[in-house]
Amino acid sequence: MLDWEQIFATRSSRMRASEIRELLKLLDQPDIISFAGGIPDPALFPDVAFKEAYSDIFSSAQVGSALQYSVSEGYKPLREWIARDVAKIGIDCTPDNVFITSGSQQALDYLGKLFLSPNDTALVTWPTYLGALSAFNAYEPNYDQLSLNGNRTPEAYRDTAAKNGGAVKFAYLSADFSNPTGETIDLAAREKLLALADELDIAILEDAAYQHLRYDGEAIPPIMALDIARRGGIENTRTIYSGSFSKTLAPGLRVGFVVAAMPVIRKLVLMKQAADLHSSTINQIAIEHVASRGFDAQVAKIKAVYSKRRDAMLAALDKYMPKTATWTRPEGGMFVWVTLPEGMDGAELLAKSIATEKVAFVPGKAFYADGSNANTLRMSFSCADEAMIDEGIKRLGRLISSAIRAAA
Repeated sequence: MLDWEQIFATRSSRMRASEIRELLKLLDQPDIISFAGGIPDPALFPDVAFKEAYSDIFSSAQVGSALQYSVSEGYKPLREWIARDVAKIGIDCTPDNVFITSGSQQALDYLGKLFLSPNDTALVTWPTYLGALSAFNAYEPNYDQLSLNGNRTPEAYRDTAAKNGGAVKFAYLSADFSNPTGETIDLAAREKLLALADELDIAILEDAAYQHLRYDGEAIPPIMALDIARRGGIENTRTIYSGSFSKTLAPGLRVGFVVAAMPVIRKLVLMKQAADLHSSTINQIAIEHVASRGFDAQVAKIKAVYSKRRDAMLAALDKYMPKTATWTRPEGGMFVWVTLPEGMDGAELLAKSIATEKVAFVPGKAFYADGSNANTLRMSFSCADEAMIDEGIKRLGRLISSAIRAAA
């Protein structure tokens, strides 16, 4: 019998099933209260707006081009809309600086392919987005912990990378309401990161999937906006900004984007031509229709709902969790990050929780490049109403308190 493992590329050994994708299957079980999937609530999708958009497309002369091959850069009116939208947060660019991807996950894959040779080092936060690790892993990198408090020197990063047989190529992070922790990087840390990137001469990959989902607190300029302000224009920047319509409009259409200097955009276009030619033409047109007609109203609607659910989860955690557990208090996004006492294992807790309490979450270990910190959990509040959140956290708090007493 053919042994496929012997003929697969060596990089295939680094591919792992996504724990989050596997846990999404639990959403089909009606008796499970799920805090697992970091997905938008489908009840909030602008379905009527999309119905009108597709109807307009199919009833106009545009239908021919909507169903046809298109340019690899992406639908120009959509790129123009994105350029106008990011300008509101200080990212001054032209539509030529915008590149459309099939979701922001494809952007991460392309950027990993663009920058990483085997044994090169990617700097990532501890923890970081699991999907980014999955995307980068195929290109056989090493990972080093990105310190945002300035307590590691550029030489320390270089030396570690050299010992591993490569060079530092980029720093990846989500600056606002990050997945998985929900935390936001403050202005001082963003400026320190820009200084570090200058010293190392590396790129910064800014994942802005949750940029529009701020519920309270003061907005902080994106890293790319700070970079543009310091350097006098986008063509002089080292930051690459990626975004998505998945958390605001609809994830099923798979429309994301990258904003970057033209040398980066040109390389991404070549990758797109080799991979899938272009993202879905009709979906890009539909996204532009819906965004141009009511993006701000849609964002306001989902923020009003998610902010109440965030508040409900934080209140329930305060009420039901043992005092030895701690958690983040995000100003936006979809996630709360829980840290349990040392020695507890989130994966073991999940198995017990599903069996006895019917509550799902994501064990935190998967979000660490080194597989550490098993005593952490990621919980999403986006798809459960306030009553479900209260009941689910009550059950989970009961289980955790019992586990702590048993270990004492």
